Amino acid sequence: MTDSYFSLDNLSVGYNGSALIRDINIGVTKGEIITLIGPNGSGKSTILKSITRQLQLIGGKVIFEGKDLRKFSYRDLSSRMAVVLTERMKPELMTCHDIVATGRYPYTGRLGILTEEDERKVEDAMAAVHAEEIGNRDFNAISDGQRQRVLLARAICQEPDIIILDEPTSFLDIRHKLELLSILRSMAKEKGITVIMSLHEIDLAQKVSDRIVCVKGDRIFRYGRPAEIFDEQMIREMYEIDNGYFDPLFGSIELPAAAGEAKVFVIAGGGRGIPVYRELQKRDIAFATGILYTNDVDWRLARLLASEVIEAEPFTVMGEEALAKATASMSACGTVIDTGVPVRETNRVLEELRRLAEESGKLRRLEELV
Repeated sequence: MTDSYFSLDNLSVGYNGSALIRDINIGVTKGEIITLIGPNGSGKSTILKSITRQLQLIGGKVIFEGKDLRKFSYRDLSSRMAVVLTERMKPELMTCHDIVATGRYPYTGRLGILTEEDERKVEDAMAAVHAEEIGNRDFNAISDGQRQRVLLARAICQEPDIIILDEPTSFLDIRHKLELLSILRSMAKEKGITVIMSLHEIDLAQKVSDRIVCVKGDRIFRYGRPAEIFDEQMIREMYEIDNGYFDPLFGSIELPAAAGEAKVFVIAGGGRGIPVYRELQKRDIAFATGILYTNDVDWRLARLLASEVIEAEPFTVMGEEALAKATASMSACGTVIDTGVPVRETNRVLEELRRLAEESGKLRRLEELV
C-alpha cells in the first residue's frame, strides 16, 4: 500500500486500546473522491478521526506520500490536510468570516496576521460556498446548514492536499447538498485535491465517488468502484434491509410493495406507469401491470412494487402469450388504469388489452379510486 498517494496499511482503529475495525488496507490516488458508507455506528467516524490523528491508532499505519502520518508535525499536517467533522463548534465572539480565516493560520506568523492575499483567499472560499452574505454574522447564530458551508469554506481556504469530511451533507437541503458535492468534485478533478468523506446518502455517494469503502462489522465489508459496490443484494446485506429496496440503476430507495393480491391492473410503459405505481403504493393498493419490456423504465420500478409484472423480451413484438397472461391478470382485478402509453408496431397487443378493459367496464382514472 505504500506506493499509493495516501494509504491505510493494516490499520486497526478503536477506543481505549480496543480495536473496533481491523486490517484496513486502502490505497488512494491523488485527486480521488473516496466515500465511506455503512450503517449507523459502524465506525465510519472512528476511521476518519483515526486518520486525522484525533484518535490514537490501535495498529497499522497511515501513509501520506510515502511517509508515516505520525511523523508529520502538526503545523506541517495542518497545511496539507483539512478536516471538517460533525462536532458542533462553539467559538465565542467569532463571525463566520473569522472562522473561515482560521484556515489561513498555518501560513501566517505567530501573531496570526492575515495579508491582503490571505484575505482574498478567505473571500474566495466564502464565495465558493455561497456564504458571502453571512460573513459578518455570529457563527453561533446561524443555521446548521449555513454552519456546514462555513466550515467547508474554512477547509477550502486552507488550500489542503487532502480534505477529510464526516457527513458533510448533514443539515443541508437538496440544493446545498448538490452545491457542496459539486464543489468537492471540482476541487478533486480540477485542483487534484484528494477527498475522503463519509455519507449517509448512498445515492449521492454512488454519483460523486471514485471509490467506495463499505464499513460494517470488524472488517471493511467491501471496497471498490461504485459500479462494483452498488449491487442490489450487496446493499441489502450491508444495511440488513428487509423493509424496502435499493435500486442501484436509479440510485433510488423504495418502500415495500403493498401486500396481498392485485386489485388494480395498470396498462403502462415508457415511464407513464411510475407515478401511478407510486400513488397506488402510498394508498397501500396491490397492483399488477404490463405488458412491459424488461428494459423499460416502468419495469425497473414495477419489479419492486407490483404483485405481478407481465413481461416481454426487449426488441421483440409483444405476442399472444404475453397478451393472454395480461388478460388473465387484468380479469382478476376489479379496476384497470390505462396510462396512455403510445402504441407502435411492437406493442400493438396493448390495443386489444385496452379494448377488453373498456368492454369489462373496469376502466377508471387514478383519481376515482378510494
